[in-house]
Amino acid sequence: MDEHPEPAPGPADAGPPLDRRAELSEFLRTRRARLKPEDVGLPDFGRHRRVPGLRREELAQLAGVSVAYYTRLEQGNGRNVSAEVLDAIARALRLSDAESSHLTHLAKPKQHKKKTSAPTQHVRTPLRQLLDTIDTIPAYITGRRTDILVWNRMAAAVFGDWSELPPQERNWARLVFLRPEYRDLFVEWEQKATDIVSMLRMDAGFCPDDPRLSALVGELSVKSEEFRRLWATHDVKEKTYGVKRLHHPLVGDLTLHFEGFHLSDGSDQALITYHAEPGSPSADALRLLASWGTDATRAGTSAQRPDLTP
Repeated sequence: MDEHPEPAPGPADAGPPLDRRAELSEFLRTRRARLKPEDVGLPDFGRHRRVPGLRREELAQLAGVSVAYYTRLEQGNGRNVSAEVLDAIARALRLSDAESSHLTHLAKPKQHKKKTSAPTQHVRTPLRQLLDTIDTIPAYITGRRTDILVWNRMAAAVFGDWSELPPQERNWARLVFLRPEYRDLFVEWEQKATDIVSMLRMDAGFCPDDPRLSALVGELSVKSEEFRRLWATHDVKEKTYGVKRLHHPLVGDLTLHFEGFHLSDGSDQALITYHAEPGSPSADALRLLASWGTDATRAGTSAQRPDLTP
């Protein structure tokens, strides 16, 4: 297991707060644009429509609110909006649970989220000890902004030795969008990138005043065209399980099931584990990586790929 404390924020780490009103406005507009009238049982007048998706009037009708009320909300004025109205709009827009939660965070932020910075992220000692005991599968703990906080030896063997990176670079968004080796590692790189941006969007709704988050978004927007494109979609979702296909530089193709366990201690952290189907070639490859120990963390730079033929 490895752990490195989050560095104290400096000028380069801070950015202006994200504009919550603009975030709310764009989120509602993009959710409305993805719905067609026929999706919600309304007549489609075809060529007479000047905007993609539903009109504001149609969405207001579906939600049971006045057009003026909905227009104010879509313009970013969520002040005094009730939970009942937000629920009605979420149903009309056919939002997922994650999207509904995001809408609530944007429209009705809690007072404590107006702090100028988010608290430093620490991982509890028992959790670090737990990672020490998991020595056959990759596991790590992430925090806000997709920061990678602690990890075990197998995570380093599969994903690379993050201890060799500066603390601020131990972040999934930076790894996926700015480091070419991760494009090679993830077979479905576009899906991984989409998932990462969706998680950052959730963080932006929950804590828009986090200067590290706004700095990260600003940096990625400048350096990555793909990030700018995905960020503009305003998509949000939570993925707590699934399958990842990797192409590892030492053992080749891996198919791993991942599980995400959100911690209930209010830390905004999650334990992520990966495992292979028993008896599969991927399971054999994980055992081989485990047997190599720290040599596997070189990910092909100093350790040579052995002959895997019997």
